[in-house]
Amino acid sequence: MFTGIVQGLCEVVGIDDRNGVRRLRVRLGERANDLEVGASVANNGVCLTAAAIDGDVVAFDVIAETVQLTNLRDIKSGSSVNIERSLRFGDELGGHILSGHVSGTITVSRIEIAGENRTVWFLVPAEYMAYLMWKGWIAIDGVSLTISRLDREENEIAVSLIPETLERTTLGAFEVGSVANLELDAQTQTIVTTVREVLRDPGLRDLLQHG
Repeated sequence: MFTGIVQGLCEVVGIDDRNGVRRLRVRLGERANDLEVGASVANNGVCLTAAAIDGDVVAFDVIAETVQLTNLRDIKSGSSVNIERSLRFGDELGGHILSGHVSGTITVSRIEIAGENRTVWFLVPAEYMAYLMWKGWIAIDGVSLTISRLDREENEIAVSLIPETLERTTLGAFEVGSVANLELDAQTQTIVTTVREVLRDPGLRDLLQHG
């Protein structure tokens, strides 16, 4: 589990593709302290397992499905990724509870800048829009954010970013056309899916109405 509070922007120092598995080697610096093989670390919001550790460089194996569904497919040696180590009991919970199970990707459609304020709009696959709402939370590249604006007709959402987020995460380098990982709120997904199933099933509707 994670919180969406990114702990560092770390460099990918190597990539190997073998037998359908991509191995990322990421220099975690001090974030590698006390890390053990088998531990979970979020890379751009994707929960990955530490497969090998060499000093402060940690290797993560990414299966083909994850490569296909996330922006890790576009990562190159020299790229930076948002890093968050898994939540431990007793840690401060400053964001939201995240699983690191990315729903899919979204694309930057426009950026509005006013002084130090930056509002980034994303084009979202239509099938995700039912799970999104104004002031609801999402994770973008593993960063816990609140939806500041929403346009259901255009399948777009916007988030407002403060200078700290722009400086410490991949979001500061976003431009129109950039692809980001999206994690939806699992509770919202469950509620919306359940209501849809009830509405589609006459038997369930009758059961709820008449007990």
